Amino acid sequence: MTVTIIIIALALIVFLYIFKTQRDLVSLEEKMKNAFGQINVQLKTRWDAVTNLVEMTKQYTIHEHDTLTDVIAQRRITNVSPEQVADQENAIQTVLSRLNAVAEAYPDLKANTMFTDTMASIRQYEENVRVSRMVYNDSVTKMNMMVRQWPSSIVASMLHFTTHELLPEDTAKAEAPSVSDIFNK
Repeated sequence: MTVTIIIIALALIVFLYIFKTQRDLVSLEEKMKNAFGQINVQLKTRWDAVTNLVEMTKQYTIHEHDTLTDVIAQRRITNVSPEQVADQENAIQTVLSRLNAVAEAYPDLKANTMFTDTMASIRQYEENVRVSRMVYNDSVTKMNMMVRQWPSSIVASMLHFTTHELLPEDTAKAEAPSVSDIFNK
């Protein structure tokens, strides 16, 4: 009788551990999906803001508008994968650098309040993407730890949970200019 109770108690403990671990893994996976969805939303919103800026430039010069419109054609937002996020970031940065060049050439455009407000919005969207990337990478790290660490790795493999890739670091933004470079300009 005592052996039966011990076996039942151990089986219950194992079941409860598997149950809790499965719920934790599902929770982490959903947080990853949510964070990545936020990144996609922010990328789409940034593209919309950039597109609005391009439309504003149309009033100032047709040549720059056509050039920027060609770059906007790079917009490939539908169902972006983690590997494609960096490509989208680079495409947006290309458009923004061209827009800044146009704004420098046309002071009236640069002084336009709608232009400056939209540029401020884009900077806010960039910050939102940065925060969303951090949340996504944090969720991926937690998920990967659970999938790889024992004993949760046993449950993860039984339930077919796998590790995920972190979003790559934006090396262009990580390499900030030195203070001496800024003051020597």
